[in-house]
Amino acid sequence: MTAVTVPGTPGDFLAGMQRERLLAIIRATDPDAAIAASLALFASGIRFLEVSLVTTDALGIIAELARLAPSDCLVGAGTVLTTDDVHRSAAAGATFMVTPAITDAIAESARLGLPVCAGALTPTEVVAARRAGATVVKLFPGSFGGPAYLKALRDPLPDVPFVPVGGVDAVRAAEYFAAGALAVGIGSPLLGDAARGGDLDALRARAVSFLAVRDKFNQDDVDEMTAARA
Repeated sequence: MTAVTVPGTPGDFLAGMQRERLLAIIRATDPDAAIAASLALFASGIRFLEVSLVTTDALGIIAELARLAPSDCLVGAGTVLTTDDVHRSAAAGATFMVTPAITDAIAESARLGLPVCAGALTPTEVVAARRAGATVVKLFPGSFGGPAYLKALRDPLPDVPFVPVGGVDAVRAAEYFAAGALAVGIGSPLLGDAARGGDLDALRARAVSFLAVRDKFNQDDVDEMTAARA
């Protein structure tokens, strides 16, 4: 079994996610296009990126991105289901894990000190994910109930850091932030056809739109805290 080196703690991951608020999700069948799209996102200002293990040559892509990504960018593995997935992904260079559901990968990631974004939908699953060691909870599929459902979940679970994933465009991202999301996971509304060899300039423009939503929300947060202290 390959030894795992952890570059940062789950606490560091949580703080970074709270600051950056955007998690890009790569699913692709063209490894070269996936790498090009990922590097374009990093250059545009996206700092957290997940490569789903359903992607063709996902581990090879993770290894290449771990080598090429700027030092302040994190590359994680998504669709992580098993303990073996955790070890293979970490050996390739993934610095965090993302699961679609409650799986053995959550506890194994936590045991290794790796941050893990664990998939959950119901209150029971959310609590189970946190007990298993989830750093943050991936609300999936977010399209099931949207921001209103997130708000309802946060009423009894206000301390859980949620990252909704599924159908999140720039408008919906703003709504999730307003409902209390720590961050959002963004796939096809951000990537479009870029991970299949499509237009990288259009990808960069979409990234700028998401970053503008994030920046506005962060500034509104600062303004509210400043007003509260006045």
